[in-house]
Amino acid sequence: MIKIVCTSCQKPLSLDETKLPMKEVTFPCPACKTKLTVDRRKLEGAAAPVPGASPEPVPAGEEDEGFGAKALIVGNDSPALRQAAKLIGFMPMHVATAQQARDYYMQEYPPVVFLNPGQTTAPPLEAMQPIVSLAPNDRRRSFFILVSDNLRTLDGNAAFLYGVNLIVSQKDLGSFQQIYRDASTYHDRLYSAMNSVLKVLAER
Repeated sequence: MIKIVCTSCQKPLSLDETKLPMKEVTFPCPACKTKLTVDRRKLEGAAAPVPGASPEPVPAGEEDEGFGAKALIVGNDSPALRQAAKLIGFMPMHVATAQQARDYYMQEYPPVVFLNPGQTTAPPLEAMQPIVSLAPNDRRRSFFILVSDNLRTLDGNAAFLYGVNLIVSQKDLGSFQQIYRDASTYHDRLYSAMNSVLKVLAER
Protein backbone atom coordinates (compact mmCIF):
# COMPACT_ATOMS: atom_id res chain seq x y z
CA MET A 1 0.00 0.00 0.00
CA ILE A 2 1.12 3.54 -0.71
CA LYS A 3 -0.14 6.74 0.88
CA ILE A 4 -1.03 9.94 -0.91
CA VAL A 5 -2.66 13.13 0.33
CA CYS A 6 -5.48 14.98 -1.45
CA THR A 7 -4.13 18.22 -2.85
CA SER A 8 -7.34 20.04 -1.92
CA CYS A 9 -8.71 18.77 1.42
CA GLN A 10 -5.46 17.12 2.64
CA LYS A 11 -7.24 13.82 3.31
CA PRO A 12 -4.72 10.94 3.53
CA LEU A 13 -5.54 8.05 1.18
CA SER A 14 -4.15 4.51 1.02
CA LEU A 15 -3.83 2.91 -2.41
CA ASP A 16 -2.93 -0.62 -3.40
CA GLU A 17 -0.39 0.15 -6.11
CA THR A 18 -0.56 -3.44 -7.44
CA LYS A 19 -4.09 -2.71 -8.68
CA LEU A 20 -3.08 0.40 -10.60
CA PRO A 21 -2.45 0.10 -14.34
CA MET A 22 1.00 1.03 -15.66
CA LYS A 23 -0.18 4.45 -16.75
CA GLU A 24 -1.46 7.72 -15.38
CA VAL A 25 -4.94 7.42 -13.83
CA THR A 26 -7.30 10.09 -12.52
CA PHE A 27 -9.90 9.54 -9.80
CA PRO A 28 -12.01 11.69 -7.46
CA CYS A 29 -11.02 12.22 -3.84
CA PRO A 30 -13.64 10.29 -1.80
CA ALA A 31 -14.01 13.24 0.58
CA CYS A 32 -14.07 16.40 -1.57
CA LYS A 33 -14.30 15.01 -5.15
CA THR A 34 -11.15 16.86 -6.31
CA LYS A 35 -9.61 15.06 -9.29
CA LEU A 36 -6.37 13.37 -8.25
CA THR A 37 -3.80 11.85 -10.59
CA VAL A 38 -1.43 8.96 -9.89
CA ASP A 39 1.10 7.35 -12.23
CA ARG A 40 2.17 3.89 -11.10
CA ARG A 41 5.31 4.06 -13.25
CA LYS A 42 6.55 6.88 -11.02
CA LEU A 43 5.63 5.00 -7.84
CA GLU A 44 7.66 1.86 -8.36
CA GLY A 45 10.58 3.08 -6.27
CA ALA A 46 8.36 4.61 -3.60
CA ALA A 47 6.23 1.48 -3.45
CA ALA A 48 9.13 -0.83 -2.57
CA PRO A 49 8.65 -2.35 0.91
CA VAL A 50 10.69 -0.92 3.74
CA PRO A 51 12.83 -3.65 5.37
CA GLY A 52 11.26 -4.80 8.63
CA ALA A 53 8.02 -2.91 8.03
CA SER A 54 4.71 -4.73 8.33
CA PRO A 55 2.42 -4.54 5.29
CA GLU A 56 -0.63 -2.38 5.81
CA PRO A 57 -3.80 -4.53 5.97
CA VAL A 58 -6.44 -4.04 3.31
CA PRO A 59 -9.92 -3.42 4.79
CA ALA A 60 -12.19 -6.49 4.75
CA GLY A 61 -14.17 -6.76 1.57
CA GLU A 62 -11.87 -4.45 -0.39
CA GLU A 63 -9.36 -7.06 -1.57
CA ASP A 64 -10.88 -7.70 -4.99
CA GLU A 65 -12.48 -4.40 -5.68
CA GLY A 66 -9.76 -2.58 -7.56
CA PHE A 67 -9.14 1.12 -7.36
CA GLY A 68 -11.21 4.27 -7.34
CA ALA A 69 -14.16 5.82 -5.52
CA LYS A 70 -16.21 3.24 -3.64
CA ALA A 71 -19.92 2.53 -3.42
CA LEU A 72 -20.62 0.93 -0.05
CA ILE A 73 -23.01 -2.05 -0.03
CA VAL A 74 -24.42 -2.66 3.46
CA GLY A 75 -26.20 -5.91 4.37
CA ASN A 76 -26.80 -8.51 1.67
CA ASP A 77 -24.35 -8.62 -1.21
CA SER A 78 -25.46 -9.49 -4.75
CA PRO A 79 -24.00 -9.49 -8.28
CA ALA A 80 -26.86 -7.24 -9.48
CA LEU A 81 -26.04 -4.66 -6.82
CA ARG A 82 -22.34 -4.75 -7.62
CA GLN A 83 -23.15 -4.26 -11.30
CA ALA A 84 -25.44 -1.32 -10.44
CA ALA A 85 -22.57 0.35 -8.58
CA LYS A 86 -20.23 -0.16 -11.53
CA LEU A 87 -22.84 1.23 -13.95
CA ILE A 88 -22.61 4.60 -12.19
CA GLY A 89 -18.81 4.57 -12.06
CA PHE A 90 -18.04 3.26 -8.56
CA MET A 91 -16.20 0.22 -7.25
CA PRO A 92 -18.52 -1.83 -5.01
CA MET A 93 -17.34 -2.57 -1.48
CA HIS A 94 -19.44 -4.85 0.72
CA VAL A 95 -19.73 -4.77 4.52
CA ALA A 96 -22.09 -7.10 6.34
CA THR A 97 -23.33 -4.91 9.19
CA ALA A 98 -24.46 -1.32 9.59
CA GLN A 99 -21.97 -0.77 12.43
CA GLN A 100 -19.06 -1.85 10.20
CA ALA A 101 -20.47 0.44 7.52
CA ARG A 102 -20.59 3.38 9.94
CA ASP A 103 -16.97 2.80 11.01
CA TYR A 104 -15.82 2.69 7.38
CA TYR A 105 -18.01 5.63 6.40
CA MET A 106 -16.52 7.95 9.00
CA GLN A 107 -13.05 7.32 7.55
CA GLU A 108 -13.77 7.32 3.82
CA TYR A 109 -17.11 9.08 3.15
CA PRO A 110 -18.04 6.95 0.11
CA PRO A 111 -20.16 8.96 -2.38
CA VAL A 112 -22.86 6.25 -2.62
CA VAL A 113 -24.22 3.90 0.06
CA PHE A 114 -26.54 1.00 -0.83
CA LEU A 115 -28.61 -0.41 2.03
CA ASN A 116 -29.69 -3.96 1.25
CA PRO A 117 -31.22 -5.49 4.39
CA GLY A 118 -32.22 -9.12 4.55
CA GLN A 119 -35.77 -8.00 5.23
CA THR A 120 -37.33 -4.57 4.76
CA THR A 121 -39.34 -4.00 7.91
CA ALA A 122 -41.55 -1.02 8.66
CA PRO A 123 -39.59 2.20 9.22
CA PRO A 124 -37.33 2.93 10.92
CA LEU A 125 -35.10 0.17 9.61
CA GLU A 126 -33.60 -1.01 12.90
CA ALA A 127 -30.85 -3.17 11.36
CA MET A 128 -29.51 -0.14 9.46
CA GLN A 129 -29.78 2.48 12.22
CA PRO A 130 -26.01 2.84 12.88
CA ILE A 131 -25.40 4.02 9.31
CA VAL A 132 -28.76 5.79 8.75
CA SER A 133 -28.53 7.81 11.98
CA LEU A 134 -25.36 9.71 11.06
CA ALA A 135 -25.21 13.42 11.81
CA PRO A 136 -26.78 15.53 9.01
CA ASN A 137 -23.43 17.07 7.99
CA ASP A 138 -21.96 13.59 7.51
CA ARG A 139 -25.07 12.24 5.79
CA ARG A 140 -25.01 15.01 3.18
CA ARG A 141 -21.65 13.80 1.91
CA SER A 142 -23.24 10.71 0.35
CA PHE A 143 -26.25 9.48 -1.59
CA PHE A 144 -28.13 6.79 0.37
CA ILE A 145 -30.11 4.15 -1.54
CA LEU A 146 -32.42 1.54 0.00
CA VAL A 147 -32.76 -1.58 -2.17
CA SER A 148 -35.87 -3.65 -1.45
CA ASP A 149 -38.08 -6.34 -2.96
CA ASN A 150 -41.30 -4.95 -1.51
CA LEU A 151 -40.97 -1.19 -2.11
CA ARG A 152 -41.60 0.81 -5.27
CA THR A 153 -38.70 2.47 -7.11
CA LEU A 154 -38.61 6.27 -6.68
CA ASP A 155 -41.19 6.16 -3.85
CA GLY A 156 -40.44 9.55 -2.29
CA ASN A 157 -42.67 9.03 0.77
CA ALA A 158 -40.98 5.74 1.61
CA ALA A 159 -37.55 7.30 1.09
CA PHE A 160 -38.44 10.03 3.59
CA LEU A 161 -39.74 7.52 6.15
CA TYR A 162 -36.67 5.30 5.86
CA GLY A 163 -34.27 8.25 5.92
CA VAL A 164 -32.67 7.62 2.52
CA ASN A 165 -32.32 9.60 -0.72
CA LEU A 166 -33.69 6.93 -3.05
CA ILE A 167 -35.68 3.69 -3.02
CA VAL A 168 -34.93 1.12 -5.72
CA SER A 169 -36.74 -2.16 -6.20
CA GLN A 170 -34.52 -5.19 -6.81
CA LYS A 171 -36.28 -5.83 -10.12
CA ASP A 172 -35.30 -2.37 -11.41
CA LEU A 173 -31.55 -2.66 -10.80
CA GLY A 174 -31.01 -3.36 -14.51
CA SER A 175 -32.18 0.22 -15.22
CA PHE A 176 -30.30 1.68 -12.28
CA GLN A 177 -28.04 3.99 -14.28
CA GLN A 178 -30.95 6.14 -15.49
CA ILE A 179 -32.80 5.93 -12.16
CA TYR A 180 -29.71 7.12 -10.30
CA ARG A 181 -29.01 9.91 -12.79
CA ASP A 182 -32.52 11.34 -12.43
CA ALA A 183 -32.61 11.02 -8.64
CA SER A 184 -29.10 12.38 -8.19
CA THR A 185 -29.87 15.44 -10.35
CA TYR A 186 -32.96 16.18 -8.26
CA HIS A 187 -30.99 15.64 -5.04
CA ASP A 188 -28.25 18.06 -6.16
CA ARG A 189 -30.82 20.74 -7.03
CA LEU A 190 -32.54 20.30 -3.68
CA TYR A 191 -29.36 20.60 -1.65
CA SER A 192 -28.06 23.44 -3.78
CA ALA A 193 -31.16 25.48 -2.91
CA MET A 194 -30.97 24.52 0.75
CA ASN A 195 -27.27 25.37 0.99
CA SER A 196 -27.94 28.78 -0.58
CA VAL A 197 -30.55 29.53 2.10
CA LEU A 198 -28.22 28.35 4.89
CA LYS A 199 -25.42 30.52 3.53
CA VAL A 200 -27.67 33.60 3.53
CA LEU A 201 -28.81 32.85 7.08
CA ALA A 202 -25.21 32.40 8.24
CA GLU A 203 -24.23 35.80 6.83
CA ARG A 204 -26.92 37.64 8.80
